Amino acid sequence: MKKARIDSTIFWASIVVIVAVTVLLVLNKSTAQPILDNVMTAITYKMDWAFQFLTIGLFILLIWLAFSRYGAIKLGDGKPEFSTFSWGTMLFTAGMGTSIMYWSMMEPLYYFTGPPFGIEPESNEAAEWALTYGLFHWGISAWSLYAFPTVVIAYSYFIKKRPSLKMSVALSGALGKYADGWVGKLIDILVIWSLVGGLGTSLGLGVPMVSAEVGAIFGLEQSLTLDAIIVICITIIYSASAYLGLHKGIRRLSDLNVYLALALAIFVFIAGPTLFILTYFTNSFGMMIQNFAMMSFYTDPISQGGFPQGWTVFYWAWFAATAPFMGLFVARISKGRTLRQLITHMLLWGSIGGWLYFMVFGGYTMNLQLENIVPVKDILADSGGPAAVVAILQSLPLSAIVLVFFVVLAVIFLSTSMDSATYILSAIATKELNEGQEPARWHRMVWGIILAAISLSLLLIGGLRVIQTSAVVVSIPIYVFYLLLIVSLLKWLKQDFPK
Repeated sequence: MKKARIDSTIFWASIVVIVAVTVLLVLNKSTAQPILDNVMTAITYKMDWAFQFLTIGLFILLIWLAFSRYGAIKLGDGKPEFSTFSWGTMLFTAGMGTSIMYWSMMEPLYYFTGPPFGIEPESNEAAEWALTYGLFHWGISAWSLYAFPTVVIAYSYFIKKRPSLKMSVALSGALGKYADGWVGKLIDILVIWSLVGGLGTSLGLGVPMVSAEVGAIFGLEQSLTLDAIIVICITIIYSASAYLGLHKGIRRLSDLNVYLALALAIFVFIAGPTLFILTYFTNSFGMMIQNFAMMSFYTDPISQGGFPQGWTVFYWAWFAATAPFMGLFVARISKGRTLRQLITHMLLWGSIGGWLYFMVFGGYTMNLQLENIVPVKDILADSGGPAAVVAILQSLPLSAIVLVFFVVLAVIFLSTSMDSATYILSAIATKELNEGQEPARWHRMVWGIILAAISLSLLLIGGLRVIQTSAVVVSIPIYVFYLLLIVSLLKWLKQDFPK
């Protein structure tokens, strides 16, 4: 098999754009941040209805696809390339990262102190909604935003036999000849930027959290030097994983990640208030199912409290901005699956993993707060999220061991997100990638080094938030991509499987 050759136009143009935009944003962060914040506010307040309709619409479309005659369409020939367990671990760890570790503890507290529907903060009703909204935001709706691009890209790659893992190719059904010209190149460069910015968000949450845990273990103060050391360690792990490839590196690290994540969740479940965790989750899950439609369309136009815009719509925009990466990666590892399997596994396993973490860690955190065992909300307000995470973990039995375990898990979670991202960045900037082919190893390593250099620079200069915001602003053109993906898929299905 021929070696995969880089697409020099996309490769060099992406690097130039990433470096130029990053430098400009960081140098002008005092003026850029308010502008980007205003754009972000405009997106969440003026396009709230659009993102709500898109998300629920994609869910309905996916259910129709899965259980229609199209659900039996098989992606590629032969048996699945990966076992169901390894396939599930890779798609879950690529999509969640350390975000699920952080937000499963912090998000219920934010909803407890700032609840929706005009509910009185810190009341019993606020406590009932605290976990409910976390389950909603990290459940089926979020994974619908991830799953639909995956379906279209996988269809393009395996059924249409277009040997390329690029968003422009997946849009070719709608764009036609323009997908192969400068419009297609621009789309792929934009996807690379959204991916780099999305990773900045993961690192922005993950590195300070790991730094706080390491500081608690060794009695060190959080510093840029400690953050830099953590980034270097993560870079070594994910670069080695990406270098080894999908089978020997990324798959094995993802499997280990899920085993460790399950072990920690089981320990907290048993060591914590087990009955409260079960009853609180059961009640919250029931409330989510009962109010799913209302939460899916909630925009609060009369009271204008800002809850759905600040949380739900922001999440949908964030997930949409990172969805092309998930679509490209999961499509690549889904050979041998049917469309029905791809859709149901992404929606169910992705959601169940998120719900499990919210059940255990969200339930444990709320119990600490409601029983006045640890004033977690006060620590969050006074010292920030990482300090609150440390306080929660220190309240557990064998806290010294738990802290070390948590650090190891967080580093691996970050690494599994980064190695899949490095793989996909190199795939987008590769001309052709046939079944069984992987991007060149040196190419994967180059993107690993670029990501590490940008991450370290942003941590040292303090420009991480401006890059995160700019990445979410990218969700506007990504929104248009979703509409084009729908057109592409329906057009292809009509062509390939006429009645």
